[in-house]
Amino acid sequence: MGGEFQYACTLDELRRKGRLVMHGPHRPVLLILDRDRVRALDNRCPHMGFPLERGSVEDGILTCHWHHARFDLASGCTFDLWADDVPTCPVEVRAAEIWVKPEFGHEEPAAHWRLRLEDGMAHNLGLVIAKAVQGRLAAGMQPLDIVRQAALFGAQNLDGWTAGMTILTAMGSLIAALPKHEACLALLHGVRHVAADCEGAVAPRKRSPLASRPDTDALKRWLRRWSAVRHGEAAQRTVLTAIAAGARPADLADLLFTAETDRVFADGGHSLDFINKAFECLDLIGWQHAGALLPTVVGPMVAARGADESTEWRQPADLVALCEHAATQMAQFASSGEAGSWSRHVELAHALLGEDANAVLAAVCAAARDGASCEDLGRSLSYAAALRVARFGTANEHGDWESAHHVFTYCNAVHQGLKRISADRGLAGHRNGLLRAVLHGAMAIYLIRYLNVPPARLPGEDGDASDDLPATAEDIRAALLDAFDRQHQVEIAGRLVARHLALDHPPELIISALAYALLREDAGFHAYQMLEAGVRQFREWGNTRQGRHILVAVARYLAAHSPTERAWLQTADIAERLSRGDQLHENA
Repeated sequence: MGGEFQYACTLDELRRKGRLVMHGPHRPVLLILDRDRVRALDNRCPHMGFPLERGSVEDGILTCHWHHARFDLASGCTFDLWADDVPTCPVEVRAAEIWVKPEFGHEEPAAHWRLRLEDGMAHNLGLVIAKAVQGRLAAGMQPLDIVRQAALFGAQNLDGWTAGMTILTAMGSLIAALPKHEACLALLHGVRHVAADCEGAVAPRKRSPLASRPDTDALKRWLRRWSAVRHGEAAQRTVLTAIAAGARPADLADLLFTAETDRVFADGGHSLDFINKAFECLDLIGWQHAGALLPTVVGPMVAARGADESTEWRQPADLVALCEHAATQMAQFASSGEAGSWSRHVELAHALLGEDANAVLAAVCAAARDGASCEDLGRSLSYAAALRVARFGTANEHGDWESAHHVFTYCNAVHQGLKRISADRGLAGHRNGLLRAVLHGAMAIYLIRYLNVPPARLPGEDGDASDDLPATAEDIRAALLDAFDRQHQVEIAGRLVARHLALDHPPELIISALAYALLREDAGFHAYQMLEAGVRQFREWGNTRQGRHILVAVARYLAAHSPTERAWLQTADIAERLSRGDQLHENA
């Protein structure tokens, strides 16, 4: 019906009324006679769908009376960027009769929504961002195109990597495993957090690489030197020089992680995790953007405060000195072989949960001596850290969840970095920076041992058969989401996830449920980190006892931070209803 002109009314009728609404199988069309010109527009205000027929017209400007958005009648263009443009329709006057072609949309929707997403991010307009994300997807754009646009916008407007950039990357990494609705929500959360970080931020100064091309060892020495003296500009130019010289991703990882681990567990683990997330972002959007993205992690790395400057790492035992001694031993026999020949991951993980710092470090060194690869060490480290979260005692203060979370996401970042560097055969023997990070992670796990006193019971322990819980995947999902609607549902959330996996239901379904439980909340930064790191580590183990423990940890952490007001879910819902053409208001 929308492809042909349709009779609307006579010119005299419109002249008498001044405006009227044309109804039919299409969206309602508002006809307005303004200075003897007939204008035909979508009757819904593009901001939130309020009927424009209730607005006012003055001097060629249509004003919606709900939020006072103003539009040029001739073109439908808005004077207020938060409102979007009103779609207009072709109109003809034939022998005093008005005919309208009720077609809505844009000639080039992909280009239109790309510009609107840019506007939404530039002005931090939540509803505009939500509509633009949905519009770009509806126009056939791939989700990673949106991730790329948002990441590069952040790189252009932020003088340093931020929590928002990490959230965007984490959500981009999960998109392929999520259903369409959850994937759209994931993109919305990632983009809007980057936009919020950019609002009012000082844009970075453009820096260039050196004209020379020093060798890799020199660049590594220089970066460590600049980081040690907190010379951010010199450090950035060093990294840009490595990129200009054609350094491979593994080379760049070795360069940055080596300098990063000169400080112990810097900024509570965030600094190393930011570097890892920048690499993962480039995996998603393309390494041709390394020159734009990687300089953003240098500033936070240089400014980071190391745990070696804190009392708990120095007294009553000097854990930093213990790590340095162990690192000397590790360098002698750390295996560069592939993961698979050594299989005592669980044994090492439980040793990492020990009560004696010397014994913990000795266990790591013994594993390396016995043939554990770098990837093996990272895998055991991450599982041990996940157990700290899975066994978190709810008698602790609520804020203590973050201590456990920081250690887990740090250990995951160490693991991912080790995998990246170890995968490059040309870098055999160049893993010392991240091997130090393994030891730092082991001591971080040791330091939070009090969070498991007494340890929370894992699902299935001590006769917990979970027979009282639902059995079908659909009922388990419903019960899990119901649990997230209420506070203090940590234990039941973990049990439901374990129940789903123990019954051999597809893991993707419970991951999707956890993702939706997060994405409907106005979640904090750490929740996104927790979900993405947990899913990565689960995939290392699959649906095994250990894999279940990891997703139990994720469920418990998310449940401890739910529910919230869910304002962003409402914004996403409004955007979706508007895109479908729904009537959001009575008498529309």
